[in-house]
Amino acid sequence: MSAINLSTIDRETIVGAIREAEKDTSGEIRVHLDKKCPEDVLDRAAYWFEKLKMHKTALRNGVLFYVAVDDHKFAILGDAGINAKVPAGFWDDIKCTLLYYFQKGDLAGGLAVGIRMSGQQLKAHFPYQSDDVNELPDDISFGKS
Repeated sequence: MSAINLSTIDRETIVGAIREAEKDTSGEIRVHLDKKCPEDVLDRAAYWFEKLKMHKTALRNGVLFYVAVDDHKFAILGDAGINAKVPAGFWDDIKCTLLYYFQKGDLAGGLAVGIRMSGQQLKAHFPYQSDDVNELPDDISFGKS
């Protein structure tokens, strides 16, 4: 049970963005929300990346959006396959976009835009193939902290 209160519309916005971004790519995008981040945000994101088995995709092209809502911390982690393909500074551009939305209090909107930006790169480097399967769930995962 989530202690993070997201409206139904916000959940639908985020999951809809994931499905939209993934429809043209073999890449996988996940969103994980915690209330608090008790350690370095990148370490915590890496913990959830592994726990959600994002490193198990066939082409190593998973992307995790990690947000600690109450602590106002976030990170974006791409697996080795996508990191080898995207241009330098790519994740920084998405982080700046997320920060803009988050500062306005629009968590779902920021995540949706960032997810779509990631999806464009995934589509460019890992286009959808007829035999592609959705390797990871599209739903949002929630931590207990």
